[in-house]
Amino acid sequence: MRTPPPGDQAPAILVNMRDLVFVLLIAGPALADGGEPVARVTTDSREYCTELAERLATLPASRAEPARSIAEEGLRLCETGYPRLGVAKLRRAIRVARPGE
Repeated sequence: MRTPPPGDQAPAILVNMRDLVFVLLIAGPALADGGEPVARVTTDSREYCTELAERLATLPASRAEPARSIAEEGLRLCETGYPRLGVAKLRRAIRVARPGE
């Protein structure tokens, strides 16, 4: 069996380090609290549009412009068969409606 030259090992090491960094960034905060990381699956669906709209409704600035009009457009896109675009708009509306942003 042939041993690869030292230069050929660098990409594998970088990939492993990238994976480690990813795991620490994602799972680190949950593990630091002593809990297990919570898996959250999201899809571009009408149900997810509804979930985002409900989340937006709890924010104080959700009825102010521009969050309101962005959310309306997002919901319209979801209802007319464009959930991916609708989800993007609803996420943007949430970012706009958050205090301090």
